[in-house]
Amino acid sequence: MSGVLKRRSVLPGFGLTLGFTLSYLGLLVLLPLAGLVLAAAGCEPQEMLATLLSRRTLAAFRLTLTTSAIAASTSAVLGTIVAWVVVRYQFPGRRLLDALVDLPLALPTAVSGISLAWIYGPQGWIGRHLEAFGIPVVRAPLGIIVAQVFIGLPFVVRTLQPAIEQIDPEVEQAAASLGAGRLQTFVRVLLPMLLPGLLTGMALAFARGLGEYGSVVFIAGNIPGQTEVVPVLLVSAIEESRADGSYDYQAAAVIAVAALAVSFACLLAVNLLQLWCRRR
Repeated sequence: MSGVLKRRSVLPGFGLTLGFTLSYLGLLVLLPLAGLVLAAAGCEPQEMLATLLSRRTLAAFRLTLTTSAIAASTSAVLGTIVAWVVVRYQFPGRRLLDALVDLPLALPTAVSGISLAWIYGPQGWIGRHLEAFGIPVVRAPLGIIVAQVFIGLPFVVRTLQPAIEQIDPEVEQAAASLGAGRLQTFVRVLLPMLLPGLLTGMALAFARGLGEYGSVVFIAGNIPGQTEVVPVLLVSAIEESRADGSYDYQAAAVIAVAALAVSFACLLAVNLLQLWCRRR
């Protein structure tokens, strides 16, 4: 038998599936993003800088980044509690609670936004009590944070659940037998084990908060320079017509590329966190 035997993969169809994957990524992901970058590159440098450094754009990015960071931190705290309860405790309705965690991801974002605006509005179940203390939610940055926590919490819970399941309860018992209190056990024993998953969940929640539109647009008020987030700014930039009546797609493309760069940085952070987790 002449020639070198060709090594065959255990899983057949590698060439076909690889070609399909590359075609999918090229046509549906890379090609539109490349078109977006080319559309932004067609803008004059002076116009590009004027768009990115305008007071309205800077205010939108500042607000979006700030609220996303606060929402991701809040989701980390609440998500840790929810994940711990779902994994470690047995009680009636546990499976229902576990299923409800994914509900914000299954709901249309417009439905989420309308629901939050109604509940936290001046006449809502929760909003009227907050308004009595001078804490507005609707048409305020706090409303944006509430919406971002609503859609970001599931990411933290789902990334923490496998990490909690891998921790043997005997670890906590051993720490308690050595005289460690509950807070010491959590900070010194449990938190280092949960930290990689917690950071990954926070990064995913932060990235989702950056691009959230549907659940934010109904509760934020969308006041330029005050409660206007980047996704809303993108829609407004497209709708603002030029002098000839055409839509200003280039200005929107410039803002979109800047938002894409921030999202790519979040994606890179998530991958670095996952690499760090594998090397631990």
